[in-house]
Amino acid sequence: MSNVNGVGSNNVFEQINQQNREQSTQTDGMSEDRQMFMKLLIAQLQNQDPTSPADTSDFMQQMSTMSNVESIQNLATTMETMSNTLVSSQAALQASSMVGQRAYVNTNIAQLTQQGGAVDGVVSTDVSASDIRVSIYDGAGNKVDQVSMGAMPPGDHNFVWQANENLPAGNYRIVAEAASGADGGYEEVATYMGFNINSVTLGQNGIGMKVNTNIGSIDMSDVKQLG
Repeated sequence: MSNVNGVGSNNVFEQINQQNREQSTQTDGMSEDRQMFMKLLIAQLQNQDPTSPADTSDFMQQMSTMSNVESIQNLATTMETMSNTLVSSQAALQASSMVGQRAYVNTNIAQLTQQGGAVDGVVSTDVSASDIRVSIYDGAGNKVDQVSMGAMPPGDHNFVWQANENLPAGNYRIVAEAASGADGGYEEVATYMGFNINSVTLGQNGIGMKVNTNIGSIDMSDVKQLG
C-alpha cells in the first residue's frame, strides 16, 4: 500500500493501536469498564478516515471523562473500605464493653458456681399466666427445688434461684412452666439463663458476633439481653 503524506499501513495510529493491544493484554487489574472504553477508543482510531482524522481534543475529552469515571469508582471503593473498617472498629468497641457482663442465653442449663450459690435467668411467655413455676433438676434428673413466680403478664420476667446450702456447685437443668387457661394446666415456656461473658469473637466486618461463656460460644442471636 502506498503512503499519502506519511499516512498508511505504518502510520502512528497503527503503532498506538499495537501498543494499546499489548498493554490491554498485559494489564490484569484493569476494570471491565476501562477495557470496554479502550476497545471503543481503539476502534475509533482504526476506523477513522486517514485523510480526515478526528480532532485530537475529542479523544482527550473522552480520556478525561473515562479518568473521571474511574476516579469516582476508586473513591466509591475507598469509601466502602472505610465503611467496613468503621463497622469493624465499632464492633470491636462494642465487644470490649461486653466482656464481664451477663448474657442471658436461650438454654435450660443453669451453672451454680459455688455450693449454696444462686443463678439468675429470664422466663419468656407470650400469654398471661396465672402462675409461672421454675423447677430445678440435678445432673441425675432429680428435682431439687421449685420456685413459684406467681401471676405474670405476657413478656420477659427475671428470676433468681437461691440454691440450698447443701447443693454442690455444678450444672443444673431449669424447666419453666406457665399456667394458663381455664383448666390451669402448665405448659413449658422459654428460659434464658445468665452467664458471664469471658470474651467476644467477632465475625467478618463485625457480623456474626459470638460471646464466649463457661458453657461455650453463643451466637448473639441467641442472647435475650445483657446485664
